Amino acid sequence: MTSLLRGEFSMTDIEHRHPEVFAVSWRRHWLQGVAWVTALAVLIYGLVLFDFSPVRVWNGLGQLGMLLRFMVPPATDPAVVWEFLKAIFETLAMAFVGTLFAALLAIPFAFLSARNVFRFRLGRFGVRRGMDFLRGVDQLVWALVFVRAVGLGPLAGVLAIIISDIGTLAKLFSEAVEGCDRKPGEGVAASGGSALQCTRFGIIPQVLPMFISSTLYIFESNVRSATILGIVGAGGIGYQLSERIRGHHWEEVATILILILVTVYLIDWVSGKIRGRLIEGE
Repeated sequence: MTSLLRGEFSMTDIEHRHPEVFAVSWRRHWLQGVAWVTALAVLIYGLVLFDFSPVRVWNGLGQLGMLLRFMVPPATDPAVVWEFLKAIFETLAMAFVGTLFAALLAIPFAFLSARNVFRFRLGRFGVRRGMDFLRGVDQLVWALVFVRAVGLGPLAGVLAIIISDIGTLAKLFSEAVEGCDRKPGEGVAASGGSALQCTRFGIIPQVLPMFISSTLYIFESNVRSATILGIVGAGGIGYQLSERIRGHHWEEVATILILILVTVYLIDWVSGKIRGRLIEGE
C-alpha cells in the first residue's frame, strides 16, 4: 500500500489488483469471431458470384494488352484533336456551371441543416433527409433521368451535377457551420444585431474559406464525373469517348484518354494551390 501511495507501482501490480479491467470478455471474443467469419463468407460468396478465377483474369490481361497495342500511336490529326479539345472544354463548362449552381443552392440548405442556426428540430430533420435523398442517388442515375426529361446534351449533365451536389455540399457546409466558434455571433447579438446579422458577420467569415475549399474539391470530382455522364448521352468528352469505343477507333481513344489525364492533372494542381492558400495560409 505504501508503494502505491508513493507512486512506486507497475502494470503487473495494477493487473493483479484489478483483473476485471484487463480481462477480455467471452462476448468480445465471440463478436470478433463472428465478424471474421462473416467477412470471409461475404468474400467467398462474392468470388463465386462473380465467377472469379485466375484464368479469367489472365485472359482479360491478354485482351487488355491487345487493346493497348491498338492505341499506339495515338491519333494526332489536328482536326480530330481540335474536336476532342472542344469536347474537353464542354466537359469543363458542365462541371463548372453545375458546381457553381450547386454551391449557391446548397448554402441556404446548409444553414437550415445546422443545429446552431436552425433550432426547429422537425424542420431540420426534413431538410437533412431531403439532402440525403439528393446525394444518395448517383449522378449517373440523375443523368439518365434528365436525358429522358430534357434530351441528349450537356444540359442533362449540368442538371445531374446540380441535383446531386446540392446534397453533398449542403452536408459539408452544414458541418462547417456547426463547427464554427460561437463567440463572434454572440458578440454581434450582444451589440444588438439581428439573427441575420449574427449569421452574416459571426458565422459566414469563419466558414467561407471552408465553403470555397469544399466547392473546389467537388469541382475536381465533377470534372471526372462529367466524363462518365457524357457516356450516357450528357455531352462532353465522354460522348466522344463512347462513340470511339463503339467504333473501335482505339488510336483516337488513346488521344482522348491522354487529354482527360492532362486536364484532370491541371485542375487538381490549380485547385490544390487555391485550397492551400485558403486553408493552410500558404
